[in-house]
Amino acid sequence: MRKASHKSCTAKVPSTIDLVNRNLAKRKRAEWRFRVYGIGAILFGFICLLILFTDIISKGHGAFFKTQIHLQIHFNPQRLQVLQPGAIEQFNNANYDNVIQDALFADNARISPALLSAVDKRQLLSLISTGAVYSLRETLTDSPGVLNQSVGVWLTVDDDVDNYVKSLAHGGEGYTGRLSQQQQSWVNRWIENGQVRQTFNTTFFTSGDSREPEQAGIRSALMGSLYMLLVTIGLSFPIGIAAAVYLEEYAPINRVTDFIEVNINNLAAVPSIIFGLLGLAIFIGFFDMPRSVPLVGGLVLTLMTLPTIIISSRAAIKAVPSSIRDAAYGLGASKMQVVLHHVLPLAMPGVLTGAIIGFAQALGETAPLLMIGMVAFIVDVPADLMDPSSALPVQIFLWSDSPERAFVERTSAAIMVLLAFLISMNGLAVWLRHRLGRSHQ
Repeated sequence: MRKASHKSCTAKVPSTIDLVNRNLAKRKRAEWRFRVYGIGAILFGFICLLILFTDIISKGHGAFFKTQIHLQIHFNPQRLQVLQPGAIEQFNNANYDNVIQDALFADNARISPALLSAVDKRQLLSLISTGAVYSLRETLTDSPGVLNQSVGVWLTVDDDVDNYVKSLAHGGEGYTGRLSQQQQSWVNRWIENGQVRQTFNTTFFTSGDSREPEQAGIRSALMGSLYMLLVTIGLSFPIGIAAAVYLEEYAPINRVTDFIEVNINNLAAVPSIIFGLLGLAIFIGFFDMPRSVPLVGGLVLTLMTLPTIIISSRAAIKAVPSSIRDAAYGLGASKMQVVLHHVLPLAMPGVLTGAIIGFAQALGETAPLLMIGMVAFIVDVPADLMDPSSALPVQIFLWSDSPERAFVERTSAAIMVLLAFLISMNGLAVWLRHRLGRSHQ
């Protein structure tokens, strides 16, 4: 009996191989779960990004197209109030509203012989964009021979008509908005007659801001962002690299340099609106510089971008092997030669990557620009650094607060343009890092 019980107790003790196999199985299951968590996190982020892009593109792609109506315009000198038909300078001040009215009334007479009431006339005129007069003025200025002749012209419609036609084109019942039943019937008749078309909206890229959605564009904001980015690159890039080289290669290790490093790291984590307050107090309050100009915006973005460039440049310089420096010193190179001819070229991929990412961040900033007055309504395209202008993120902010439905399209389209610039800049940073990294291998 004792021998049997002893054997049974011995049989229950697991062997070393069994313990090892159990531990290996547990480790494999843990590794599998860890991989699943990582893949799940990536998929979750990708799905969120896909939903974001789908929502923005679905709302904004319509802004790249505009609706136009074909009308037979008779350039009557009497209705245009052109007293001297040969004087081209009078074309700028001609009354183009009269010929548009005549064309609409003549077109409507073919639709319905009944006389239009005053209310119907106002509703009919409101279907055409107020910017149509500029198209007619350009046509008459480019071709003075059309005076006193009838010419078929495509004119941009009002934003409510544009939304209505686009919703019909996408298979819906048509977003009526502020259109009355009578206006909808006119538009439907134009569609049936083939007088309505969708064309690429060049106005979105060639015009400044406007209170009329169909005339609003991003050119003024794009130029303002470009000028500010040029100022930021011209100042923050050389200053940031010089500061990083000094702190990493020349500065002694003491309390002063430790204090500087701590403050640079802290400035990199400061909210961007604080830099806007700093720019408002220094550049506008102390130096009395004008508000809403690209120069001030570029200076503010330079202050915001400098800590990022300094930190990334220092990390790139520190990553250069010390053997490179020792070999250069062994060949008799001076400190400056070592830094300029060996350290900086090898660190340049990381320096450029950090700098471009910092510039991309500055391009998308809104809060500091709001603090220096770049939220103003700017129509004209800036010609230099001292002309009032807006910025693309600020333009998006202004359009998102507009009550008109058509501005929802413009807001999403402007976001698409901004994202295209940001993705391009980040792609350029990756390409430069890869290309320069290969050239130094």
